[in-house]
Amino acid sequence: MPALPSLPPLSPSAVVSALRAAGCVFAEDEAELLLTTARSPEELSAMVDRRVAGLPLEHVLGWAEFHGLRIGVDEGVFVPRRRTEFLVDQALAQAPDARVVVDLCCGSGALGAALAAALGAVEVHAADIDPAAVRCARRNLAPYGGRAHGGDLFDALPAGLRGRVGILTANVPYVPSAEVALLPAEARDHEPQTALDGGADGLDILRRVAAGAPGWLAPGGCLLTETSERQAQAAVAAYTRAGLTTRLAVSDEAYAHVVIGVRE
Repeated sequence: MPALPSLPPLSPSAVVSALRAAGCVFAEDEAELLLTTARSPEELSAMVDRRVAGLPLEHVLGWAEFHGLRIGVDEGVFVPRRRTEFLVDQALAQAPDARVVVDLCCGSGALGAALAAALGAVEVHAADIDPAAVRCARRNLAPYGGRAHGGDLFDALPAGLRGRVGILTANVPYVPSAEVALLPAEARDHEPQTALDGGADGLDILRRVAAGAPGWLAPGGCLLTETSERQAQAAVAAYTRAGLTTRLAVSDEAYAHVVIGVRE
């Protein structure tokens, strides 16, 4: 059977035009990423079609840039947000000598991978209730010898981690249930509901994590969770009720709010 003819290559201007017509605000930047990632004209055409159809750019590319790393992101897995790099920076500042890191609600495992890359020789674990996320995180943590576990929050973790965790990150879902439908289509239609819906006021999972954290943290160990500006004080109160010494870190530039609790 004769080989099928190759598609003619899409020109950069044609890619930009297609993306702009689909409503992509940063069409030129996205086009450059697609053009440099695609390995053939056929692959480029398919990638452009998927992006035009509304698939998140990171799912089209298969990766997201996060804290200086290229994190693999499978379709259907929560895409790490650039604002969450602020949480990583706060964790490193709070516990620069941590030797055990746990990334709950890990999604792609971006936080665990970023912390492992920065800390060096560290034991890193990640956990998520979504099997697709666990598979993705497992690949992203493999270069650091990290492990990813499937299950509901702390139930997923090896019991031997109790009382040993220096940094516990939990990028929990914090969108109130009634507001999930108002999210951009890229998130609403292509990311798992379990990674977005935080319950009636958006803090259901955060409260569970805060309540359970003291039993897993080492003395001086810290828990860090991202939240919204309007939820921040309620989140701080949940940490305080759990017995953690708590403060709120804010980045106006990244529009990020991170609650930090330390086990004294």
